[in-house]
Amino acid sequence: MNENIIEVCHLSKKFGNHEVLSDIDFSVKSGDITTIIGSSGSGKSTLLRCINLLETSTSGSILFHGKNVAEKGFSITSYRSKVGMVFQNFNLFSNMTALQNCITGQVKVLGREKKEAEEIARKYLDKVGMLPYINARPKQLSGGQKQRVAIARALAMEPEVLLFDEPTSALDPQMVGEVLTVMRQLAEENLTMIVVTHEMAFARDVSSRVIFMKDGVICEDGLPEEILVHPKQEETKEFLARFIS
Repeated sequence: MNENIIEVCHLSKKFGNHEVLSDIDFSVKSGDITTIIGSSGSGKSTLLRCINLLETSTSGSILFHGKNVAEKGFSITSYRSKVGMVFQNFNLFSNMTALQNCITGQVKVLGREKKEAEEIARKYLDKVGMLPYINARPKQLSGGQKQRVAIARALAMEPEVLLFDEPTSALDPQMVGEVLTVMRQLAEENLTMIVVTHEMAFARDVSSRVIFMKDGVICEDGLPEEILVHPKQEETKEFLARFIS
């Protein structure tokens, strides 16, 4: 149980001459809820995209169960099925129903039979409260409903770790709660999660660990109370002051 699932080791990322991540170092164990906070442009989403191999890091390494994901012969497809991602803008297939969106990856990537994939898809759509909408296409759904389908799609792959890239930032305020409720439920079930978010109450109540980033570096890293209630760094205090009414 104490084994690190993911280790990010001295990770850096440059776009041209612009360094967006510098010497990022942290690890994730089974059941951890790691929340990454910071202003827009601090490198949070780029970090998630590097972890999911949607971006290639410039230096450093990412280990999955101790194996370097950049090594020759490492299966990126298999890795992505175990380290799922929920995107800010849903990324659903617009020409497919909610049910089809949750079946496709299982069949194509995991090689499941369609009947089994459908049973699993229905299970997770039910879990996020979307079973009544299985035949709806994305254009017929609200933003909150789309995001819940996207979460069900990721869960249907039965990943070890789920990455959330600002999953509520594209939603109207009244829809944020329905997505956070699903995420809180997943946290209670000990799903290992790395969450980039501006939802400070979620970070405070649900996280086992909070990482504050600024200008591509980790400024502060610790328990939610340490970071959100008693931050040590001035940068952290200034950032959090914006969320205190």
